[in-house]
Amino acid sequence: MTKFAFSAPDAAPPVGPYSPAVAAVGFVFLSGQIPVDGDGNVVGDTAAEQAGQAMHNLQALVRNTGLSMADVVKTTIFLTDIADFAAVNEVYAGYFEPPYPARSTVQVAALPKGVRVEVEAIAMRG
Repeated sequence: MTKFAFSAPDAAPPVGPYSPAVAAVGFVFLSGQIPVDGDGNVVGDTAAEQAGQAMHNLQALVRNTGLSMADVVKTTIFLTDIADFAAVNEVYAGYFEPPYPARSTVQVAALPKGVRVEVEAIAMRG
């Protein structure tokens, strides 16, 4: 099996020993994107603002793999407060068109850098 790692210069840098995206067997697995800029600074205070930056980072990473958001087949959203679901959902909807990816949304105790939102995805080639 051959796998390739990807990153995106205009997306957030990794905060640990992982690849931002890995392609293998027709799929691209995209690590969770948090709302940080290219310098690693947290962007936004509200859940909606943070979701916008996290989705921007995810989209930049998807594009750098040679795919588009239409190729995303599954996402997972992590929230530190499930009460932010509606605000994040509204931002998220602006990045996809039908047929939408399958999705899970879960509340977690904490996220890196104290952010409120993280989004990961799986995309498919072809």
